Amino acid sequence: MRPVATGQSRSEATDTVRKRQMLRKYRILSLRNDGSIHETENIGPATAPFEAAFSAFARGTLIKTTTGPVAVEDLLPGMKIVTCEHGPMPLLWLGAMTLVPDAEGTVPQNRRITRIMGDALGMGRPMMDVMAGPGARLLSRPLGLRDSFGGEQVLTPARDLADGMSVVEITPAHPVTVFHIALRRHSTICAGGLEFESYHPGAGFERHMSQNMLSLFLSYFPHIREAHQFGALSHPRLPFGSAAQDMQMA
Repeated sequence: MRPVATGQSRSEATDTVRKRQMLRKYRILSLRNDGSIHETENIGPATAPFEAAFSAFARGTLIKTTTGPVAVEDLLPGMKIVTCEHGPMPLLWLGAMTLVPDAEGTVPQNRRITRIMGDALGMGRPMMDVMAGPGARLLSRPLGLRDSFGGEQVLTPARDLADGMSVVEITPAHPVTVFHIALRRHSTICAGGLEFESYHPGAGFERHMSQNMLSLFLSYFPHIREAHQFGALSHPRLPFGSAAQDMQMA
């Protein structure tokens, strides 16, 4: 066992090691102004605001494009994604990261995948099993919140729909690659017959980051220079962890 550094308690040394481990690799494909594709790999904080930007869809999830369904891992910036609100929109950004089931220092629920079985939410919803990552939200009408929204659909974390039968949370046995996509405007897109949201960090997210952290975060999105350029949310949205409190509105 490596000795604890002089002047540092064992608990402090453990905290230091944990902080060093709280990093992960993020992979990004983005569309340049000239139409070319830029690819980068970044080492960044393994924290909720960062991970949520990269963790909505498991490999194999079919995303509806103007040329038909395309597996999320095969998407390329510039492809036209069919949105429910704004019609076809070019994919500006595709992010990916790897969920490691036994990674130390991470919240257990952020290492899980939500399996939504075929027809779980109605006929053809989804058409076949969909594996949603911890950063996924989809349109639904949460039973306990229908009065709050007057029957309006709400972007709900996929894991909040888990019922132990047709929607279940699972911890993968092996590392799993997950993805997210960003468009010019926040929208809902069709993935496996369900309406999932494109990426948006949430209204006022910048108030919860230091200036240095915000600068790092924005650097991952070449099409964004200022936080407000993410625009408005397309639908009311529940936060991860959920309950109606702290709800974010368009």
